[in-house]
Amino acid sequence: MDTRDVAREIARRYCRLEPASIERLAELLIPMKFMRGDIILQEGEECKCMYYVERGMVRQYYFKNGKDVTEHFSFEGRIVWCIESLLTHKPSQITIEALETSYLYALPRKELFAAIDTCPELGILYRKITEHALISSQHHADSQRFENAQERYERLLSEKPEIILRAPMIHVASFLQMTPETLSRVRANHEKK
Repeated sequence: MDTRDVAREIARRYCRLEPASIERLAELLIPMKFMRGDIILQEGEECKCMYYVERGMVRQYYFKNGKDVTEHFSFEGRIVWCIESLLTHKPSQITIEALETSYLYALPRKELFAAIDTCPELGILYRKITEHALISSQHHADSQRFENAQERYERLLSEKPEIILRAPMIHVASFLQMTPETLSRVRANHEKK
């Protein structure tokens, strides 16, 4: 895919853009390739880009009590970034890692914000991407707070089956805030239904 095709896909997913805005967005996108296990953003670095995942799967994680905790997965058609670091210019507390060979398009903050001054539609796009990320984060937090392990697994299976099919189960368990043993029992219970 070239950057124009990617810009059209981003617009299709988040908000309609006029052809001139799609062209401007395409000019900002930087193609990148990461192999499985590559670090896209290291904890302690400032997040300076949003990344659109054209192909592959990545995860965001942080360390707590010596263990890595998966916070989020992104795959085809999704944006991955550390919102707090991007907005505050402070070091990220999360790491972003490629779980598969992944083709991403970086959208640099500095260039995007400069482009918004002359292309207001890109400001709307940025707002829509941010809103989507915040709503997704809230849904995940609500699931952790209000659902039991079986319900969390079944929600993930119905809403984002790609994660269960493609991500290592240790990361899926961490994302669902359960041990691998609990995830195994939950999966077995689901299979019995």
